[in-house]
Amino acid sequence: MAEEKAITADMAIGKVVNDYPSTINVFFKHGLGCVGCAVARFENIQQGAMAHGIDVDALITDLNQALSQTQAV
Repeated sequence: MAEEKAITADMAIGKVVNDYPSTINVFFKHGLGCVGCAVARFENIQQGAMAHGIDVDALITDLNQALSQTQAV
């Protein structure tokens, strides 16, 4: 089984949410509640985090942790 690509700050929010639904709660936990808005389709994680004053490194770490936990199941 191929290992999933890690989530990076330059990935579109909408694509991450669509491809990895387990990350939705992580976005909410960090205060990025616009995962379903139209902007999320083209705005990347770093842009969204910066616009909302969110620590992008902590967000990426938590997103990848959620992804790895999902893959381990």
